[in-house]
Amino acid sequence: MFTDYRLLKHPYAWIALGFGSGLSKKAPGTMGSLLALLLWWWLMAEQPVWLQLVVIAVGFELGVHASNWMIAKTGVHDPGYIVWDEFIGQWIALLLLPKTLMAYVLAFILFRLFDIVKRGPVGWADKHFSGGFGVMIDDVSAGLMALAAAQTVWYFTGLA
Repeated sequence: MFTDYRLLKHPYAWIALGFGSGLSKKAPGTMGSLLALLLWWWLMAEQPVWLQLVVIAVGFELGVHASNWMIAKTGVHDPGYIVWDEFIGQWIALLLLPKTLMAYVLAFILFRLFDIVKRGPVGWADKHFSGGFGVMIDDVSAGLMALAAAQTVWYFTGLA
């Protein structure tokens, strides 16, 4: 649980905390993913793919720095209140999907599933990397797995 509210004076805290969604007392990662999904729907879904990729890449780099800063300030490795990693993973999961409620719900559920279960490459990344990069990379892996699964469902069923 996040307790040092003095840190909120720094922009890195707001980024790491997902604009405050990481302060949720229940399921901060899910709250972060939900806010990320809504922001993508409103701001990025209809942008060109190249711009979406730039936003994700810049967001990843910013997340590494913000997470390193937060870890240094709190002394906690990969605390649950850092949710910027969920933003980036969720955005990856939404890439190339149509802007439909069904597609976004599918991407949300798949991303949360892969992020929580941490099997395969997600679990491997979670165990083998540390610091801000470690915080971010397992969610990138979960996002890529969710992206592949959502694209497969969409391609073969058209349900998305």
